[in-house]
Amino acid sequence: MGTQQIVRVAIDTNMVVSALLFGGTPGQLLGLWQEGQIQPFASPAVVDEYLRVLAYPRFQLGEKEIEYLIYRQILPYFQIVTPEPGPVIVNADPSDDAFLHCAVKARVHAIISGDRHLLALETFEDIPIVTTAVFLERF
Repeated sequence: MGTQQIVRVAIDTNMVVSALLFGGTPGQLLGLWQEGQIQPFASPAVVDEYLRVLAYPRFQLGEKEIEYLIYRQILPYFQIVTPEPGPVIVNADPSDDAFLHCAVKARVHAIISGDRHLLALETFEDIPIVTTAVFLERF
């Protein structure tokens, strides 16, 4: 990346879980955050959401595996911000709002998402909301 600034991002739950468990295109994000080429941000509400989803039975992860993912793959690389509670933005799925409030507080360059409600917004407070593929292309 040379002398470019590090790209600040908020990454929604489905992309983080995909990056950690399934690789593919979202898996490229894992390498980028581990190599310090992107700076992901999360809020306590976002980390809670990551934990909640990683515990879904379909992923068949034990407590130790979830702890490993959170404490070794996410928290060492993600900067935590604490946004003020804001108004509901995504009426169809208010849990998505945590990513929007986090992104604004952290002044990120992009929100990376696979969530249809977030992607439908396209931008929030001048922050583009993009898929992993579009992010990798653009940034």
